[in-house]
Amino acid sequence: MGKSERAKVTAKILIEIGAVNFSLVSPFKLSSGFLSPSYIDCRKIIAYPSAFKAITNMMIDSIKSDMALQSPSYIIGGETAGIPFAAVIAEKMGFPLSYVRKKPKEHGKNKLIEGEILTGKNSVLVEDLMTDGKSKINFVNNIREHDIRCDLSLVVFKYNIFKDADTSLKRNNIEVHHLTDWEHVYNEISNMSKFEADILSEIRRFLDDPVAWSNDKKQVFDS
Repeated sequence: MGKSERAKVTAKILIEIGAVNFSLVSPFKLSSGFLSPSYIDCRKIIAYPSAFKAITNMMIDSIKSDMALQSPSYIIGGETAGIPFAAVIAEKMGFPLSYVRKKPKEHGKNKLIEGEILTGKNSVLVEDLMTDGKSKINFVNNIREHDIRCDLSLVVFKYNIFKDADTSLKRNNIEVHHLTDWEHVYNEISNMSKFEADILSEIRRFLDDPVAWSNDKKQVFDS
């Protein structure tokens, strides 16, 4: 399955399992701090075995095809949503698995990396989604502090609408691959009669300029 087909199939799965949520009256606050009329809940995927299997198989396809030149052989899950995906991918590919915390554990060994630290392997950071890329940079820096090579990341869903995100990632030498993004999801919901015109219109406005949309909503709620 090619990259374009993976994007379409993943978008359909997210919609079918109810992972694409809308709220025009009370916008969602993303991890980046921006407000959004929609929230993509990739954590729901693990509750649907067939969807989870399909998604992880496509993630494996992405590693084998899109990252073939880098030859990764080590999977690291990002705390916490990335861990289930990383565990399945690592097991199916026969790769070692670790997971990285956002900050050191405050008891025990105070670790940032759980599992064996394998410095001689090229790793892939696996997470559920990416908004503005800041959490990816934080995770990768934590991984690199342990002398682990980590230039690659793979997510199920990438917002792909924040203009500075890719610039920041490139500056930090991080290459993020994704199964699908907002444009593919929007294309799918646009062809479904169950989504009302006002929702589609507001989503389109958000996608065209998420920062301006968020700032407008913040002014409304702050007034």
